[in-house]
Parts: sequence; C-alpha cells; structure tokens
Amino acid sequence: MVKDGDLGSQRVSRRQVLKLVGAAGAAAVVAPLILRSLSTEGTAQADSEVSSPGRLRRWAMAIDLRRCDGCQGTNEPPQCTRACIEGHYAPEPIEWIQVFEQELPGGGSQFVPTPCQQCQNPPCVNVCPVGATWSTPEGVVLIDGDRCIGCRMCMAACPYDRRFFTWTKPPQPPEAAFAEYHSERNVPLRQGVTTKCVFCPDLARAGKLPYCVQGCPTNAIYYGDLEEDIATNGEEVVKLSFFLSENSAYRLKEHLGTKPRVYYIPGHGQAAGRNPYRRGRKPTTWPWQEKLAGSKTWQRSGR
Repeated sequence: MVKDGDLGSQRVSRRQVLKLVGAAGAAAVVAPLILRSLSTEGTAQADSEVSSPGRLRRWAMAIDLRRCDGCQGTNEPPQCTRACIEGHYAPEPIEWIQVFEQELPGGGSQFVPTPCQQCQNPPCVNVCPVGATWSTPEGVVLIDGDRCIGCRMCMAACPYDRRFFTWTKPPQPPEAAFAEYHSERNVPLRQGVTTKCVFCPDLARAGKLPYCVQGCPTNAIYYGDLEEDIATNGEEVVKLSFFLSENSAYRLKEHLGTKPRVYYIPGHGQAAGRNPYRRGRKPTTWPWQEKLAGSKTWQRSGR
C-alpha cells in the first residue's frame, strides 16, 4: 500500500481538498482555490501570481510508475482501463488507456498505463484530410465522429498507436443508445470512424477527475492544469512542476518533438509493494453482458 511519506512531494490533505472542491463546485474554480491553500503552507505561488478563474486551462497528466503494479495487488485487470471502459461505454476491443508490460534495462518489468498522449504537436491532426481531428485551446486532441471519413491516416501517423477504428457496429451496452454524442465524450460510437482517449475535459469542468484517475486503486495517476501548476490523484494535491522535476519525469518518444501532455515518473510499482520480476496481469474485460442488436466484436492487431 502506498504511504503518504513515501514520495516526498508537496501535498495538501484529502480533507482540505474535499472542502475546497465542495466550495468550488467546478474545475474552473477548484485549482485557484487549492493554490491559495498551498501558498499558506509556503509551497505555491503568491496570491498575486495565481491565475484568475477565467484563464485558459492546460490539462496534463502525470503517471507515477512507482505506484502502478498493473493491479496485481488487487488480483484484477487494470482498473484504470476498466473505469474508462465503463465511463465511456468503450466497446470491445477498444482500450483508450491501455496498460503495457515493458522490459526494464536490468531485468524484470514495469507496467505503463498509456492513454492518448495529447500531443501539442500532434502528427495525427496534421494528416487528417477533412479536419475531423483537432487540438482544443486547452491542449486536448479530439475527434468529430460526424466528420470522420474513416481513412485511418491519423492512425498511421500516431507514433503511440493510441487511435482505434470501429471496424463493425461497435458492441456497446443498451444504455449507450441514450447517450447524446459529443466530441468530448465520443459516445455513442458508430461504425467506420476513429476514436481515442479524450482526457475527460467535460468531467474536469464539472469538478470531477477522469475515469481512469478515479478507478486507479493505488492513486498512480495525477490529473491537473499546467496553467495553475497543480495536479491531484484524488487523494493528494501536488505542485505539478515541482512534482515532475523532483521525480525526474519523462515523456514517451520525446525525440519526435510531439510534445506530449502525459508525463511519467520512473518506477516498477515498488511503492505499491511490487517485485519487478513478478510478471503478467489479468486481461482486460468488458463488463456488460447485453449488447446493442447487430453489434460485433473484432480483433485489434498492432500496426
């Protein structure tokens, strides 16, 4: 189990955070309030430097691999993936955040949760011939399923293999039929379009964390705002720039110049009690039994 003292970063207690979130009621107000609370501890900017609530957000994610054990400790499939599937009705075999087991240089392995990297220089956006994918002012890359023509050029351009294609009528639970489609949710999906992780900006504006953050049992995933320089995993709040620098954070394939908004802190689950030589995780499952009429499951192969 992860203890508060293990990681040595600047924090506010969960009780303080809950009070602040309850008072704010929306993500657009939460971050400035938490920053003011942090500044009283001497760990954040002065009040005069805090951004106003109307300022543009720059959403980012930090994944602490010291805490991620691939859910071996709970003897379940990765719960970040499951929470995302349930929250977005993601159809089988689509995993917007997928947990890979990766070899370590000295032997053993680590688990690496991999959502869309939300690149600020996104190759996928640059190649779309119909403008069906774009970057928002907040830095989130979205897809409009109503405009997508299914050419899959964006999939070929993504160096992280984080885009998915609906080859048949997507298998989804009956309740997905009642969801109102929006590009920030990509629900319900239709056949013949590209889809991917959307970073849950709609939840953030409602004062909630993305489904993957909520579902992680070891609190390994932090979601925050680079503009306010703050992030939380639901249990603690950190000053994002300090947290990343102090823990030698890195980004995937930085040499490509894609400028991802997802950062990783090196580790192999040691803070969650994982031995790096304990391999394997349970396969992802899709929770619903009944599916919309006519839907089919397909196999996803690597590029």
